[in-house]
Amino acid sequence: MGTNIERTIAFLKDQFDRSAFLADRPQDKKYRLEHTLRVANIGRQIAQGENLDEEALIIGCLLHDLSYAEVFHENDWRNHGRQAAKMARPFLETLDLSPEQIEEICYGIAIHVDDQADFPGERTPLALSIGDADNIDRFDVYRIHEHLSNSSFLTLSYEEQLQSVTELLTKLEKYKQLEFATKTATDLWRDKVGFQIQFFTRLKAQLEASVKLL
Repeated sequence: MGTNIERTIAFLKDQFDRSAFLADRPQDKKYRLEHTLRVANIGRQIAQGENLDEEALIIGCLLHDLSYAEVFHENDWRNHGRQAAKMARPFLETLDLSPEQIEEICYGIAIHVDDQADFPGERTPLALSIGDADNIDRFDVYRIHEHLSNSSFLTLSYEEQLQSVTELLTKLEKYKQLEFATKTATDLWRDKVGFQIQFFTRLKAQLEASVKLL
């Protein structure tokens, strides 16, 4: 692992450790760090598959949610990419990176939430891949557990469970058709969403078998 990446991981952990906001929310801190590292690993896969600047993409992925170290307001979540870019830039300028690399990383971080930045930049495959890696992680296996847990699935009535799964499957089928910035990211996305469709299709069948002979 290169020195730039090692320094970025150390910086990220330090910012999270210093955060009074995250200190009061240890589960959020744990999740955010784990999510960030997963996104960075997905970024590495995309970079290797597409011959992109691997180091730059990993660094961008590591810093994409840096703004969670500040007081985070759920109703202002759309701005967290732009704020993370502002926070990341001074640190990036201390690394062995070119001005062009820094601009590309910052732009990718800024647009990863809602595709909007508050400064000009180019929508390069690398910049777009930061958001792609983030989205791919948000639809991987961990989110199945998170969905079932957050919806208190086991406490729902049979009808509510069936409705929840049916509605989710409809959304997942639509999501699976999305095209990402690169073929590698699109393939990873469809694999992750496809697994969720398989899981919830089987769950729906099991629910239906719970109340009648098929």
